[in-house]
Amino acid sequence: MSALLQPALVPESGRLYTELAATAAEVRESQRLRYQVFAQEQGAHLEGATDGLDQDAYDPYCQHLLVRDRATGRVVATTRLLLDEQAAQAGGFYSQSEFAMDSLLALRGRRLEVGRTCVDPQYRQGGAIAVLWSGLAAFVQLHQVDYLFGCASIALDDGGVHAHAIMDRIRQHAMTDPRLRVTPRRAVPRPPSYDDATITAPLPPLLKAYFRLGARAAGEPCHDPAFNVADVLVLVDVDRIDTAYSRHFLQRAARD
Repeated sequence: MSALLQPALVPESGRLYTELAATAAEVRESQRLRYQVFAQEQGAHLEGATDGLDQDAYDPYCQHLLVRDRATGRVVATTRLLLDEQAAQAGGFYSQSEFAMDSLLALRGRRLEVGRTCVDPQYRQGGAIAVLWSGLAAFVQLHQVDYLFGCASIALDDGGVHAHAIMDRIRQHAMTDPRLRVTPRRAVPRPPSYDDATITAPLPPLLKAYFRLGARAAGEPCHDPAFNVADVLVLVDVDRIDTAYSRHFLQRAARD
């Protein structure tokens, strides 16, 4: 495993806590939760998934952030983290399979890709995402990350109506500077019946959390047919993170 691994990222207090997977067995716990959420719950067609695990060619180069329930030892939330150095060994970032992103790759500073984020259904109304965020914040600080980015997905179960309504809102209020835009490799089809004057849609929880943190969308979404979603690439300049919001997450994590 990577020498960058640390045994714990936040103080072990409260019901939930974060750690980085330090063994192959712990990585499989993350992959098992991903399979349960993405394949079994959401119906994604996962390439390379075997034995109830969501695994791909990027996993060996990533660090896997886990949220555990202290009472049961279960992994109840996870995300995977890919730094510049490991991305170079992997042949690039996962996001490059969906976007032409030369503008982001040209940024000076250390980059971190966040992906495959999911939460156990039983923990989505609690503090699991807050605890996961606190672990991510600790990782960013530990490794002196300047920019973090990743895909936030919008379901296309309705043919893309809500995805286009959400993007209409994002284009007005939450886009990066044009110099930092990416280009999707597969555009999201526009529904023939779409009427932007009448459709409203709430932001998915992960996308809302990113925007409250200070993220901006780096361009139009990419169609991911395997997951049946529109992926929005979001970019966070660490120097511009909303400190009040990040403090709220850290305080909430300490209570859970």
